[in-house]
Amino acid sequence: MKTIPKPLVTLNQWIIVLAVVAALSIQSIWPLLIPFLANGISLATGFHPILAPAKKLLKNPLSSYVQEDVGQLRFNQFMAVAFLGTAIAGGLAGSTVIFVAASIMVGLAAAIALAGFCVGCFIRFQYQQWKYRRSVSS
Repeated sequence: MKTIPKPLVTLNQWIIVLAVVAALSIQSIWPLLIPFLANGISLATGFHPILAPAKKLLKNPLSSYVQEDVGQLRFNQFMAVAFLGTAIAGGLAGSTVIFVAASIMVGLAAAIALAGFCVGCFIRFQYQQWKYRRSVSS
């Protein structure tokens, strides 16, 4: 199973939260482009342009940190990119409601994850349970 150290996951969550706070504060999509592009590139190529150099700042060996499952993180990343993209599209289209709603949703999910509960993990778990129950009943 492929994993990533928790401090890098936490850094990514903070980047999303801070970008959302900045975007909503100045009512502009531009801060959202940072996590949108970084996570989009990561989904497409496996290379995260912010977290890759941040690995070098970790003092201990990567394996000494609590590890997070890459499969789960990619699911969460996909959801984050989708909501950030929706917020950006809403902002570009002039829809303040879509811009604000999508920004708040992704920012709140990242903030809740920082507090210890992963909304994306819960959603993925429920989906996997649903798929399993369907396969057993068939």
